[in-house]
Amino acid sequence: MGVPLQRALRFAATATLIALLAACASSNRRAPVEERASVPQSVAAAPVPEAPKPPPPGVENAGKPGYYTVKPGDTMIRIGLDAGQNWRDIARWNGIDNPNIIEVGQVLRILPPGVDASVASARGIAPTKVEARPLGTPPAVGPAAAASATAPAASAPIGQIVAPLAVPQPEDEIAWSWPAGGPVLAPFDDARSKGLSIGGKPGDPVLAAADGRVVYAGSGLRGYGNLVIIKHNNTYLTAYAHNQVLLVKEDQAVKRGQKIAEMGSSDSDKVQLHFEIRRQGKPIDPARLLPPR
Repeated sequence: MGVPLQRALRFAATATLIALLAACASSNRRAPVEERASVPQSVAAAPVPEAPKPPPPGVENAGKPGYYTVKPGDTMIRIGLDAGQNWRDIARWNGIDNPNIIEVGQVLRILPPGVDASVASARGIAPTKVEARPLGTPPAVGPAAAASATAPAASAPIGQIVAPLAVPQPEDEIAWSWPAGGPVLAPFDDARSKGLSIGGKPGDPVLAAADGRVVYAGSGLRGYGNLVIIKHNNTYLTAYAHNQVLLVKEDQAVKRGQKIAEMGSSDSDKVQLHFEIRRQGKPIDPARLLPPR
């Protein structure tokens, strides 16, 4: 083999090797990477601050006489019973359209506008006059009563709130009677029952203990079952619980001795009437006011 041929073969081999190396280099070349600015993890995970929650309505009156701060589990019916007021009146005094929507911490007015809470709590609010007479006896009408019946009633100026006079109310102003004829199963206990438990049979009559107006008839107060609440004046309420049937409706006027329900065991483990008398919302022993049997 001649020298020129050997040189030609070496050149061809060298060229082939260079071409192979260039192909390998091109196949291992990485695509360009776009660098992005990194965001610190602490900044990316920072929570969005929440808007401050507005305070409950009426908090400016918290702790003042004549106002009540709503607690967990409260309902308007419970608040009305404990305040000795019609729950609908409380809703109206506070501008509440939906009585099912109240919030914990909300402060409610529980006395009528224009009433001095300090005087009312110390002496009692002037009650509505309730005439005591035997059942079926028509009211007495004398010359003064006849004159007042025919005379036009004086009207207060528009926009003026006329507050009732704050005068003491003797407990014997109302003629009380027993709401049921059964035996007393359990006496008054301010720490537990807050009333009398009166026994009987299912369907036994439950009677209004005094003249008044029904301010609640339903089963919306837990622990009382089918319940009737009667407001007798601005001082006294009575409550009749665990009935099987209610025979009256809200805002109905009732007379002492009128049948308002039938005894039962709703929300109770036995047939009974749970009977309460409340003076300005505070339970008192009914045996102090009911006549002896």
